[in-house]
Amino acid sequence: MEHNSEFVGNSRLIIGIVLGVITFWLFALSLVNVVPTLHQELGENFGLINVAVSLTSLFSGMFIVGAGGIADKYGPVKMTYVGLTLSIIGSLVIVLSSHIIPVIIGRGIQGISAAFVMPATLSIIKGYYHGRHRQAALSYWSIGSWGGGGIASFFGGITATYLGWRWIFIFSIMVAIVSMILIKGTPEVPRKHTVARQKFDFIGLMLFLVFILSLNLIITQSSDYGITSPFILALITIFVISILTFIITEKNRKNPLVNFNIFKDKGYTGATLSNFLMNAVAGTLIVSNTFVQEDKGFTSAQAGYLSITYLIMVLVTIRVGEKILQRLGAQKPMYIGSLLNMVGIILISLTFLPTTAYVIACVIGYFIYGLGLGLYATPSMDTAIANADEAHIGMASGIYKMSSSLGNAFGIAISTTVFAMGTSAFNLQIGAMFGLGFNVFMALISFLLVVLLVPRSQGVQ
Repeated sequence: MEHNSEFVGNSRLIIGIVLGVITFWLFALSLVNVVPTLHQELGENFGLINVAVSLTSLFSGMFIVGAGGIADKYGPVKMTYVGLTLSIIGSLVIVLSSHIIPVIIGRGIQGISAAFVMPATLSIIKGYYHGRHRQAALSYWSIGSWGGGGIASFFGGITATYLGWRWIFIFSIMVAIVSMILIKGTPEVPRKHTVARQKFDFIGLMLFLVFILSLNLIITQSSDYGITSPFILALITIFVISILTFIITEKNRKNPLVNFNIFKDKGYTGATLSNFLMNAVAGTLIVSNTFVQEDKGFTSAQAGYLSITYLIMVLVTIRVGEKILQRLGAQKPMYIGSLLNMVGIILISLTFLPTTAYVIACVIGYFIYGLGLGLYATPSMDTAIANADEAHIGMASGIYKMSSSLGNAFGIAISTTVFAMGTSAFNLQIGAMFGLGFNVFMALISFLLVVLLVPRSQGVQ
């Protein structure tokens, strides 16, 4: 496509972008509510199934910074098409699977797909929407991501119960195709020639993949092998060496995978770190959904109904967060959102309550949980990318969305590990309380990071 500096983003383009984002945040995350179903149908242990559930977010986080750099070099519109094509391929592999290994492969492909789509679509918004139009576009993008994540539990439960879980990915293919049709005709975002000539940092990418993957294995396998086992100790050694080598190498490279200078902006750093934690609380959904199915005998659909207030509130309040951003800056809606999210999870953590009382606590808890995320979403994203250097916007947005995906992956992995350990040592109720309590702690740390790092006046410029 030819460059066109006169092109202005329109409604058709933003709808296409939102649908592209939904292919990950809705469809790829819908498995958080069907773990018991997959366990029963595929006949595999919960460990492998949880790998399949969290792998998409993990792969997205691992590759997203590199994909953001590629979007800077070759153009975000092209990379959005690449991502949507991979999403279709990954979904097809999963739909045709009858064993867990092809499902895991398909989930990995979906993760790489999301790695291309997320930073590329943010770059398109940065290039073709400005001022309040960009704030609105970011809000709609947030509806696709945070809103998609909100719908995921409900949608996954309904689809698995009444149509079968594979239909989740049949719908995903349909949406990806519609997204490609709507984006078709969009000219490539103009980029600086200096960016186009940069060599891609493959060494940095390989080191990054090693330390992220080793950290994930340490988290997910320590309970099975033991923290002092040779396997885990070897992984810890690999993690420490790879992350130190990565930092040293990146600081000395002319065109690094991660330019650490972008973290000199306190607002960007605070938004990115708190965003990691606010996505990590997705562990709340998988623990709560699995608990009510295993302990209370709920179906996937019934478990999804519990979180319907989350879905409603996150969709309704994302635009409210945008308006508060415009009037009061980013900090206030971000820290209020973090606090409300924490209160909501505390209510969902009351697993010792009788069934009726627990259902009421969950409905109210998810209402407050969704309200918090809705207020937080747009101000956080706007803070992260508002002052990013045009030459590195793909990298900056890629790192921000990496924090989303890795937060989601590690939150699910750690929450399910704590849940399993607590259940093994005590019972399902206490195990779930421990797993959910970990998410309360993450929301608290997110609140503190926002207060300490995000300037009160930070907003779109």
